Amino acid sequence: MSEPRPFRHPLPADAKVYVAGHRGLVGSAIWRRLERAGHRNLVGVPSADLDLRDRGAVDDFFDTEKPEYVFLAAAKVGGILGNKLAPADFLSDNLRIQVNVLDAAARIGVRRLLFLGSSCIYPKFAPQPISEDSLLTGKLEETNDAYAIAKIAGVMQVQALRRQHGSSFVSVMPTNLYGPNDNFDLTTAHVLPMFIRKFHEARESGGPVTVWGSGTPRREFLHADDLADASLFVLEHYDGPDPVNIGVGKDISIAELVELVAGVIGYDGPVEWDRSKPDGTPRKLLDVSRLAALGWTARIGLREGIRATYEWYVDNRR
Repeated sequence: MSEPRPFRHPLPADAKVYVAGHRGLVGSAIWRRLERAGHRNLVGVPSADLDLRDRGAVDDFFDTEKPEYVFLAAAKVGGILGNKLAPADFLSDNLRIQVNVLDAAARIGVRRLLFLGSSCIYPKFAPQPISEDSLLTGKLEETNDAYAIAKIAGVMQVQALRRQHGSSFVSVMPTNLYGPNDNFDLTTAHVLPMFIRKFHEARESGGPVTVWGSGTPRREFLHADDLADASLFVLEHYDGPDPVNIGVGKDISIAELVELVAGVIGYDGPVEWDRSKPDGTPRKLLDVSRLAALGWTARIGLREGIRATYEWYVDNRR
């Protein structure tokens, strides 16, 4: 794995910045981070007003707004069940969003763009921790392969636009995320927000809580605010074709996560494991040495982050 080259491109305070997906988990965190840094010329459009799957609408938006910088955080996302129920939607929707935004950004000459991918792009049995060089070296996890293929296509398009047009676009690959504005729907949520809702409701009802799988898979979890900070950092300090992993560099088993979430929420009732349901990838820990070499490390501890996210959920669940 090559070391990142020195690069410095501070984001001007008055630059027009478009955050695609600004109301989602990732986009809202990036928006907050930019506001804290003093950026006020921010552009965000709800999906009800701008369907990023619509090529003509996206072209019109870029021609009108002419953003100078773009964070591409918009995506159709979901957990194991959501990906299992609608793989065609995950593939088609994400491909169209990415192609439309990336092509429009390149066409109007956006100065810098950061594409947010996902750690699911890596092979199911990639060596741990997973380095960026593992991309396209093995078979994907079957439960989210359609989504992964779309995200891989996004990485490849960023690289192709750099080669063909000299676009200063970069890709980052976050690990499993959680935080404010997460999706807590029991059908489509990722594992950590799903646990928060399940254990909260079980504390009120007395339980039990049913958890999919065996509890043995290991996962890494990154708070969305840390991701937002890392995303801005990468935009300002990295310019290369290779993706950059964003994570914390350590993982936890699903069984340990269950114990941690239950403890934060105060649930001490029964937990039942449904071993007929899939575990997914056995382990998914990212190698974050490339990001560390650039000078960034995560700051928010998992227990602290879960507690803050749970408080947000309680305040906003209705």
